[in-house]
Amino acid sequence: MAFESLQAISPVDGRYRRHTAALAGYFSESALIRYRIRIETEYLIALCRLPLPQLSGIAESRFAELRAVMYENFTEADAEAVKKIELTTNHDVKAVEYFMKEKLDSLGLAQYKEFIHFGLTSQDVNNTATPLLLREAHEQVLLPVIHETLAILEKQANDWEHIPMLARTHGQPASPTRLGKEIRVFTERLRAQLDLLAQVPFAAKFGGATGNFNAHHVAYPQTNWKTFGDEFVASLGLKRSHPTTQIEHYDHLAAYFDGLKRINTILIDLSRDFWSYISMNYFRQQIKAGEVGSSAMPHKVNPIDFENAEGNFGIANALFEHLSAKLPVSRLQRDLTDSTVLRNIGVPVAHMVIALRSLQKGLSKVLLNEPALQADLEANWAVVAEAIQTILRREGYPQPYEALKGLTRTNEAVTAHTIAAFIDTLDVSDMVKDELKAISPFNYTGI
Repeated sequence: MAFESLQAISPVDGRYRRHTAALAGYFSESALIRYRIRIETEYLIALCRLPLPQLSGIAESRFAELRAVMYENFTEADAEAVKKIELTTNHDVKAVEYFMKEKLDSLGLAQYKEFIHFGLTSQDVNNTATPLLLREAHEQVLLPVIHETLAILEKQANDWEHIPMLARTHGQPASPTRLGKEIRVFTERLRAQLDLLAQVPFAAKFGGATGNFNAHHVAYPQTNWKTFGDEFVASLGLKRSHPTTQIEHYDHLAAYFDGLKRINTILIDLSRDFWSYISMNYFRQQIKAGEVGSSAMPHKVNPIDFENAEGNFGIANALFEHLSAKLPVSRLQRDLTDSTVLRNIGVPVAHMVIALRSLQKGLSKVLLNEPALQADLEANWAVVAEAIQTILRREGYPQPYEALKGLTRTNEAVTAHTIAAFIDTLDVSDMVKDELKAISPFNYTGI
């Protein structure tokens, strides 16, 4: 049955479905089932390759067929079949095991089906499937959207590299800067956090009921199961955590979520700055025919894309915060609270994607209003006072800060004319006066 987005409880699967549909292949119930089957299948193949004597009848030539039948050609009908089994088992991983045993029957491999899930506990499957699906969602969906956003910002930073702009510290006029540089502050912050995020491994737990390979070792004591576990998990592109309890300790997962939180926080900061620049008329927004800015005020073009981005980054961060704080905490060798929480990891990722798409839309609509930036600079000649007093310090002029303070803190406007007149009163050489008069809010932008 087609998914009815108008009936969705969450906007992730409703209003914003067009932005999040790609994530269903990683975080949906069907996807989780497929990833579990993938882990169980690859584990069975790894046991064959070990080899376990009882599996010697499964030729390597059949591995491709096993993968195709089990998970590569996995369908929604297969997912529904697993869920039907779960109605009886009331256990999701056991339902996967029984489904796979039926598939082995159909392949004429029924005699080997008790080696499906051999020696494992559910968390060997869940705590390997989850980091695998998260890593692939990260690489194939989330990172590309982040890099698309970075590319937009990098282009704007380059295009506006030499545009002078009045800076504001504490909301007050401050030493001028350049628009491109202010955007580049954010790109460099984002790249630094992406570098840190890349250092966090996607870690899996794989070691039996309480992490000690008890069942494996009692059945096959001559096999080095720790090496087997390390190599098996590495073959999936993951890092095996050990020692563990029954579950992955989730410390690396918490670090990953915290890394995404920092990226989102930077982008909230960016969204608020662009929102402010729009309110200051530094940017105008492209108008699309038929769009309405306000239901009551026809003249308005609201910066809704930056507001939507900020809101969704905030929701994502609230959920990431809970995930990173809760998941590493478990009573003794295991309680079940991590299970229901892990089912929600796709939700903050989805809100992050929604936010990134909103931010991209907002950035693509801004139009630089350079006259507004120039007018703001012209209206704030007082900001060159820092430059003048610094050169006067260089020249050994007595109390230059206090002299400029008296000039700039009057109730009268400070203009190019008043600055020049003040410079003429200074007891310095004509060469220094010329140097001071050459300074303006438009060129006092540093390096």
